[in-house]
Amino acid sequence: MMIEEIHHVQLAMPKGGEFEARFFYQDVLGLSVVAKPEALADRGGAWFENRAVRVHLGIEDPFAPARKAHPAFRVASLIEMRAILDSKDIPYSSDADLPGITRIFVHDPFGNRIELLEERP
Repeated sequence: MMIEEIHHVQLAMPKGGEFEARFFYQDVLGLSVVAKPEALADRGGAWFENRAVRVHLGIEDPFAPARKAHPAFRVASLIEMRAILDSKDIPYSSDADLPGITRIFVHDPFGNRIELLEERP
């Protein structure tokens, strides 16, 4: 059996952080909110997705953010992504570019590290 794709990425968040999660993952990163299945809805957290990306945020208590481990999301334009982050006063940092990739790092409202990258020809 072979792995075919990543179905979703699971990140942790503290209890009661759903509003902050929606602001960051929906309003900043542009993912859509998805209703959690009824069997999981009472656990809290939030799910987001677009055509190819699914991010599930689950409640962790005690909560500890992922400071090194991280998902990396490809964006169409880092220039546009930086403008969005700047307009919402969300700090980010640059890192060494990789062959064919320019990237920045941002943290979600809970301190989880997120890589945003643009592929170059």
